[in-house]
Amino acid sequence: MIITFVLFGKYLEVLAKGKTSDAIKKLVELAPATALLLLKDKEGKYSCEKEIDASLVQPGDVLKVLPGSKVPADGIVIWGSSHVDESMVASIFVPIVITLSLLTFFAWFLCGWLGAYPNSWSAETSNCFVFSLMFSISVVVIACPCALGLATPTAVMVATGVGANHGVLVKGGDALERAQNIKYVIFDKTGTLTQGKATVTTTKTFSGMDLGDLLTLVASAEASSEHPLAKAILDYAFHFHFFGKLSSSKDNMKKRKEEIFSEWLLDATDFSALPGKGIQCWLNGKKILVGNRALITENGTNIPEEAENFLIDMELNAKTGILVAYDGEFIGLIGVTDPLKREAAVVIEGLKRMGVHPVMVTGDNRRTAQAVANEVGIEDVRAEVMPAGKADVIRSLQKDGSVVAMVGDGINDSPALAAADVGMAIGAGTDIAIEAADYVLVRNNLEDVITAIDLSRKTFSRIRWNYFFAMAYNVVAIPVAAGALFPLTGLQMPPWLAGLCMAFSSVSVVCSSLLLRRYRKPRLTTLLQITVE
Repeated sequence: MIITFVLFGKYLEVLAKGKTSDAIKKLVELAPATALLLLKDKEGKYSCEKEIDASLVQPGDVLKVLPGSKVPADGIVIWGSSHVDESMVASIFVPIVITLSLLTFFAWFLCGWLGAYPNSWSAETSNCFVFSLMFSISVVVIACPCALGLATPTAVMVATGVGANHGVLVKGGDALERAQNIKYVIFDKTGTLTQGKATVTTTKTFSGMDLGDLLTLVASAEASSEHPLAKAILDYAFHFHFFGKLSSSKDNMKKRKEEIFSEWLLDATDFSALPGKGIQCWLNGKKILVGNRALITENGTNIPEEAENFLIDMELNAKTGILVAYDGEFIGLIGVTDPLKREAAVVIEGLKRMGVHPVMVTGDNRRTAQAVANEVGIEDVRAEVMPAGKADVIRSLQKDGSVVAMVGDGINDSPALAAADVGMAIGAGTDIAIEAADYVLVRNNLEDVITAIDLSRKTFSRIRWNYFFAMAYNVVAIPVAAGALFPLTGLQMPPWLAGLCMAFSSVSVVCSSLLLRRYRKPRLTTLLQITVE
């Protein structure tokens, strides 16, 4: 009966755990695992290895597992030595249970041998030894390290799948655990708080240069840049010069646009991008600088007072000013704006209501950064920060033990994403940013930052309940199995009943974790306590 009940419980447990994996099938498909297959030579020796998809592994294959890598399939260790961490709380629990079982046996046996209880108590089992042994066996059988061991992994597995269904990809349980304690969330500005669709709104020339000539020079310099602002300037210059010359056919527009650019742009030489500052190159044998104040002034070019006032006015209106110097002379200004994401301000307020402190870190100038921060409701602004400096900001916030999250999308954000306790990459961002992050927000929506934190908190609340149930079960069941109630009530738990209780304790913990499948991400209107008429 013990064997039957335990196997039945394991069967139910497998069925329940199978349901936890349904939700993460899509996630597994997004990141297929690989395996190193060892191949034999003509002499039957393993002489080379080949990387294959884990789904192609067949029974009998010999795989090589490198230190620190994941084990792609169940198997038997043939040779080699390493360390695989698959331990649970069981390493402490099992010795304690065995000790309690032995103490139970000797306590009942010695009491019976010394006549401390009536012989009628052990009459049904014919002797004191068997009577004591039954209590001892019940203690071993009813104790359930499985429930303790399943408390965390099943909840994490379900939460990972639930996150995937809501557009939040979680790269492991460690990230899920850290996210529950996030104190600071650092946002990049361009492409994260903003839509990443910059447009030119203002242009002004100085030194008597024609606007068309200015745009020709700037577009020729920016043609080699991959920055979003460069694309905005190129598009503006193109439409300024050739809007009326395009064919009305959309199919031919892209091809015609490339042809016009090749005919119109000047040849740039010695192009170099200066992170956090801008670009420089040579056009017609003269040096051109396109970037921020620092780039212009560091190269010895003076900015006229009129241009400075014009620039300040743009920055106060949340526009980024692009300054242009050609052959050592300041020649123009270009104002670029990047609209905020519609949900940005509400998400920032939502984070505050959750007890999370939002911070904006950007390489943009202080006035523009402050204007954007005012629109979304961020009080803590770190402006004019170089890419490497973003990681320094994170480390400064981590000094007191605070958990810091970073939300970004670009290559420049990668060091910060890696330095943060929890890195969150916008799904529309660069591959390197996504690789460096712990979370990927697939939908490119800032609401998923709140979803990631809330899901983490809900998951670990469920894990705590799982541990509570598992511990409470063992705290109550083990004394009952040991016969603590027998002298008062005559209640005795036979081993077969102990096996049944043990089996269902594991199932109950798994079912508790499955309740996470009912998770619904928080509605911002509810979070902000806004009544919508």
